[in-house]
Amino acid sequence: MMLANACELYRDAGFIGQPAAAVTSLAFVVAGLAVVARRPHGAPTVTYGLLVVAVGAGSLVAHGPNPPWQAYAHDIPIATLLTYIAVDAASDRIGRRLSPVWWFVVPVVMIPAVAAGPTVSTIVQAMLAAVAVGSGLERARIRPQLRRATIVAVLLLASGALLGTIGDRTSICRPSSVLQGHALWHVLAAAGLWRLAPTIGRARGWTPK
Repeated sequence: MMLANACELYRDAGFIGQPAAAVTSLAFVVAGLAVVARRPHGAPTVTYGLLVVAVGAGSLVAHGPNPPWQAYAHDIPIATLLTYIAVDAASDRIGRRLSPVWWFVVPVVMIPAVAAGPTVSTIVQAMLAAVAVGSGLERARIRPQLRRATIVAVLLLASGALLGTIGDRTSICRPSSVLQGHALWHVLAAAGLWRLAPTIGRARGWTPK
């Protein structure tokens, strides 16, 4: 058995269905906790770090025991994190913090999207990712001091996505191999999110508490 969009064989016996993907899901937890520990810009950074942790926890659920509700645990935190990044960048652009409602509503919207199936959920997440990346790059364009962190983060995320896609969806897929493209995606994406953290909560015209 293989999960959708993942090459690694799912082992029905035991708590860890896909060992490589499950173990590397913890990279998000480590990255998120590292962000929370540093909390350079107060509450916005802590919130960001906790959302990264939630992504790791949801990924572990999906690649570990894989219960019937795994898609909700996996997809909703990702969509919420992407929206949070976009809202934070927009706050910087306009010079004031936008209401949390902008990203609080995402889990509610994602429930029917996930229920509609993996194709719909993936499309929604891809759209949110495009908005988050675009917003971040626009902020980096007008905020030179944030460019390095933003560009490095985007490169890490893009590299992870490329390696993950190649490993999962091309002829090099080896379901029983220890080395998995999806696992590399987890590690590089976690590193990218950690690198992006210094840009979070940096909106002009307000002082973080």
